[in-house]
Amino acid sequence: MMESESKKYRLDKTVFSKSTVQEAGDHYSYWKSKSYQERLDAACYLINQMYGTTAQTPLNKTVFSKRRHKHG
Repeated sequence: MMESESKKYRLDKTVFSKSTVQEAGDHYSYWKSKSYQERLDAACYLINQMYGTTAQTPLNKTVFSKRRHKHG
């Protein structure tokens, strides 16, 4: 993500409150009203925040392996 993304999505901790399951479920309609690209951008931002990465963070390719599947 670009630096402007972190400014676009800010966590406002003052807006949190206890809610019922029904009230929490209302977030679904909010995100469904957003475009696919907006939802994807928000998801990428949250993942990057969780793992402390950026779009420029190199992928650790030593974690992956490849193998052939036996057919038949």
